[in-house]
Amino acid sequence: MSRVTPLSRQNSSTVSLALTLLTRRLSSATASDASSKLHDCYSFEPPASLSPTSQNPTDTIVKPKKKLKPQYRPPSSLDRTGRKPVHSDLPFDFRYSYTESSPSVRPIGLREPKYSPFGPGRLERPWTGVCAPAVDPKVKSLEGQEDPNMTEQRMKKRELIQGKPLTSAERKVLVSKCERSKTKRQINLGRDGLTHNMLNDIHNHWKHAEAVRIKCMGVPTVDMKNVCTQLEDKTFGKIIHRHGGTLVLYRGRNYNPRRRPVIPLMLWRPHEPIYPRLIKTTIEGLSIEETKEMRKKGLAVPALTKLAKNGYYGSLVPMVRDAFLSCELVRIDCQGLEKSDYKKISCKLRDLVPCILVTFDKEQIVVWRGADFNPPEDGYSFTHRELFDDSDDNLTSGEEACDKFDDRSTL
Repeated sequence: MSRVTPLSRQNSSTVSLALTLLTRRLSSATASDASSKLHDCYSFEPPASLSPTSQNPTDTIVKPKKKLKPQYRPPSSLDRTGRKPVHSDLPFDFRYSYTESSPSVRPIGLREPKYSPFGPGRLERPWTGVCAPAVDPKVKSLEGQEDPNMTEQRMKKRELIQGKPLTSAERKVLVSKCERSKTKRQINLGRDGLTHNMLNDIHNHWKHAEAVRIKCMGVPTVDMKNVCTQLEDKTFGKIIHRHGGTLVLYRGRNYNPRRRPVIPLMLWRPHEPIYPRLIKTTIEGLSIEETKEMRKKGLAVPALTKLAKNGYYGSLVPMVRDAFLSCELVRIDCQGLEKSDYKKISCKLRDLVPCILVTFDKEQIVVWRGADFNPPEDGYSFTHRELFDDSDDNLTSGEEACDKFDDRSTL
């Protein structure tokens, strides 16, 4: 009996193993038959989780690869194939600065190749190295004569946008809205003057308000008349208030923000062209020794004024004119200013006073009134009160208008 029991246990184990194998085969066969019948009748395919091959733990699920983000490229290097260049109908030449560059002054050379600051293929106009002319130049790049028809187009377009002149009440309301205590919106016009991209900023401000406050500082304030003229000419707006270097620019009655002009933006600042030297070896009409003596004498003259960095220089021209009544040489202290800044200031003084430039040594501007200087008959060459045109065709003093404005504002 002891031998029978182990044999029976062994037989039972083998029978159980055979039964499990048989059931697995039958289940797989029935599953395959069922799947084949379902596929034949209903075009049904079992999911991957029910298939016997997916039960293998060694199988790995392959995840789709995530698309990598393309590397950043600057706008100047983007491929513009298939995209048309920007077209603008503005009737004037595109320059980097409209107040610090003059089309009548011809440079003697360029500091870089004629590479457009708008980017390659982004503007319909060619870049001549100085400007992007509205009329195809072919190539009078450095001649600087503007087409007279463009001036007429600008005047007509400005008249259409401005419409009926403002009344004195409307003007006062717009000026009061631009006070510093009521709005922080302001455009700063600095050492580069009225730049091309600043035109776009002005139109962006005109989306939200009829008038915008502009704060002028630095070199352009020597000739505020030119700043006001260029602002009105290039934006087709109207300056309705001026107090020193602070202006209020009105957009016009018929201005529509949705029909604003197309202003392509400059992506970088172009290099200034090369102009003739301002200080020559000898002053015209004098010998070398006389020129040296005049420069030494000019540096010893007491300074008329000291210019502050990014200050307001609107009274500099009348100060020099009045100083020439008693002294033939005038010295202006420019310590702390950039060399390019006081060179631009001296160039403006030469044209506005007018005077002759003597030297820039030791960060000083020394000017000479010239041998043929004739003082004005009344003894003064400047009236401090500038006329400010009113909408009712009444000419009032700029100081009087500013005093009323300053009672309500700290502009």
